[in-house]
Amino acid sequence: MPNYPSTTHPRPLTSEERKARDAARRADAEQAMREHEAAQRAFHENRKRLKAERLAREARSAGK
Repeated sequence: MPNYPSTTHPRPLTSEERKARDAARRADAEQAMREHEAAQRAFHENRKRLKAERLAREARSAGK
């Protein structure tokens, strides 16, 4: 007969443990949002810079 792992349920969390878990999750989510917003800002700034360079290059080549 195969030896399956126990199917017992984990013990319920106490109120303090639940609050600590929720606070940690909230902090992780806020950090993830800050990182995402910073990445989006960097992407858009780089895109604007590249667009300006492309337009300047096109204007120079059209003027020749």
